[in-house]
Amino acid sequence: MDMELAGKSVLVTASSKGLGKAVAVEYAREGANVLISSRDEDVLKQTAEEIQRETGNSQVDYQVCDMKDSEQIAALAAKAAERTGGIDVLVNNAGGPPAGKFMDMKDEDWYHAFELNLLSFVRTIRAVVPYMQKQGEGRIVNIASSSIKQSLDNLVLSNTLRPGITGLAKTLSQELAEDSILINTVGPGTIETDRMVELNRFTADQQGVSLSELKREAEEGIPMKRYGRPDEFAKAIVFLGSGANTYITGQSMIVDGGWVKAL
Repeated sequence: MDMELAGKSVLVTASSKGLGKAVAVEYAREGANVLISSRDEDVLKQTAEEIQRETGNSQVDYQVCDMKDSEQIAALAAKAAERTGGIDVLVNNAGGPPAGKFMDMKDEDWYHAFELNLLSFVRTIRAVVPYMQKQGEGRIVNIASSSIKQSLDNLVLSNTLRPGITGLAKTLSQELAEDSILINTVGPGTIETDRMVELNRFTADQQGVSLSELKREAEEGIPMKRYGRPDEFAKAIVFLGSGANTYITGQSMIVDGGWVKAL
C-alpha cells in the first residue's frame, strides 16, 4: 500500500523518545520530511541523528518545544511549515500525567495535567489547521491512552483528561471535514516503553511485588500474551495520518493486543 507520504511535511510532538520517537521513525521510513520536538535539545539532536541513520532519510529535523508554552508551539508549527511550504500531518503527543489516586492529587497536579495533556493538543491543532486549510487537506492524529475506552487503576488524571481529547477530535472531525482534514485518536495499551516501566514500577511498589512478577501477570491478562512493540503502535498512527486514509475521521481506536474489553 502506498501511504503517499514521500516528501510530505510531518510534525510529531514530544518525540525524542518513547512512542513519539517510534512514530517519527516510521514516518521517516516512508520518506516524509519529519520534524520532531521535545524540551531537551541535546536529546533531540541525538534522536534526529539516530532516526536519520536508521531510516536513511536525511530529512529529519528538530526543534525545542515546551508543550505548555503556546508561543513555542506556534513557532514549532511555523518551522514545520517553512520546511516544505505547508504541514500535511500533525501527530499530537505529550508526556503522560503522573500516576496516583484522586486524594493524592493537588490543584497544581490537575492544572499541570490539563495544560500538558489537553490544552497542548488544542494549541497545536489551532496552530497547524490554518496551514492545512490553505493547502486544502491534512491529517491529525492524537496519541492518547487506553483510558479513552476503559478507566485505568491509579491513573485518575489520565482517566479524566484523555477522554477530553476524543471529544475534541470528534467535534473537529465535523468542523474540518469540508477542508478534507481528517482527525483521529489512538490510545496505546501495554506497549514496551520507558513510560510503561515507570507506571509498572509505581504499581509494583503499591502492590509490594517485583517488576518481573507484575509484568508476567500483566501479560497473562492480554489476549496476545505479550506487551506491544512501539513500532506496532506507530504503524497504526502512520496509516491514519497518511494519504492512504481518505475516509476515516472522528474515530478513537486502541492498539492493545485485545486487552480493553469495552466496545
